[in-house]
Amino acid sequence: MVADRASPPHWIGVANMSMVQRLTGLHWRQQRPVVMVGMGHGATHWLMGTFYILLPFIARQLNLSYTEAGLLVATVHVSSFATNLFSGAVVDVTGRRVPILVASLGIGALALASFGTAVGVLGLLPLVMIMGCTNNMWHPAAISYISRRFPEQRGYALSIHALGANGGDALAPLAVGAMLVWLSWPQAAMAAAVPTLAVAALLFLFLPRQSQAERRSSKLGGDKTEGMSLAAYWRGLKTLVKNRAVLSLCLVAALRTMTQAGLLAFLPLYLANDMGAGPVMLGLALAAMQSAGVIAAPIAGTWSDRIGRRPIVLAGLSASTVVIAALVVLGHMATFIAGIAVLGFVLFAVRPVIHSWMMDLTPPNLAGSATSLMFGSQAMLATAAPIIGGLIADRWGLGAVFYFLAGGLLAANLALVFLPLSSKPKPA
Repeated sequence: MVADRASPPHWIGVANMSMVQRLTGLHWRQQRPVVMVGMGHGATHWLMGTFYILLPFIARQLNLSYTEAGLLVATVHVSSFATNLFSGAVVDVTGRRVPILVASLGIGALALASFGTAVGVLGLLPLVMIMGCTNNMWHPAAISYISRRFPEQRGYALSIHALGANGGDALAPLAVGAMLVWLSWPQAAMAAAVPTLAVAALLFLFLPRQSQAERRSSKLGGDKTEGMSLAAYWRGLKTLVKNRAVLSLCLVAALRTMTQAGLLAFLPLYLANDMGAGPVMLGLALAAMQSAGVIAAPIAGTWSDRIGRRPIVLAGLSASTVVIAALVVLGHMATFIAGIAVLGFVLFAVRPVIHSWMMDLTPPNLAGSATSLMFGSQAMLATAAPIIGGLIADRWGLGAVFYFLAGGLLAANLALVFLPLSSKPKPA
């Protein structure tokens, strides 16, 4: 009798389940693939976040010059860009999305764990290159997997994927920074690789390879994989790169990512050099931006499933443009941090919606290649942003960089003019 009284009434459980389904469009039992892929995405950002916080300690112990340290960072971007040239093709032609996800995490984690065995910068370069490659192998497989599996809840599902990225970016500096109080950097690198290997094992064991509809198709004699022939792939790719809407959205995504890369590079410098922020305030400001993104992503993604992608992207980019331009005139530290939090909310909210919009415009069997095309465009402008921003800062000061970044978002708003209101692509 006591146990019966302690148990919640049945109708409460039903109400909770219906609320989850009403808010997200998915029953709580259907959430497992969404959560697991989001967790895996967080693990990829955990790896890269670990690398960035280890870099000063690596440079100090190995006596690396600033040029050599910069070479390691540049290697990440170059290898990421190079991976986009073939990662989409591998995903679309083989159709083996889950094995690619598991391999991306596992190989990247092993590369990080091997940092302590590297001899000098030449020993570190191939390991950093592997991490950059596996990090970008993740996106075409993950985004196409989610898009195919949840076509009606695409915005929500991809927002959880983006939420994982913000979570990994926020947790890695805190956790690895704490490790470095007690461990050497090689020991910290090995310890940080363990959670990612654990996530890879969970995906291998529990992430479904096929949806129920695909399993039924296989039983009826349909294809057992989701791959395609090379000839069909090249025909579809030619159609994809001729699609003005796809190319316009790639430009929008690249300009947004350029702004994000520029902010990550120059916000710490502006806070430290122009506003006199110490380490605690600096960490608080950056954490505020990432934390706001964690909140914004699921709200924007779910809402875009209901009202469409364009209003969310347009509102987010417009608000981001105004906030970035206004940051320069915010002289009070608390007000500036509040402004950064607002910026993180509106800027990171747009990311999963753009990814969802790209999947809306793309035939399902070319989703991996469309993702590679989008992330390749992003990598090009993300690589250019710190260089252009540095030249501007040297000539006109760090404040001028924010106007440059706001101009990039204004251009992204103009590029939205070329995007159609809706599109239902057919398989290539």
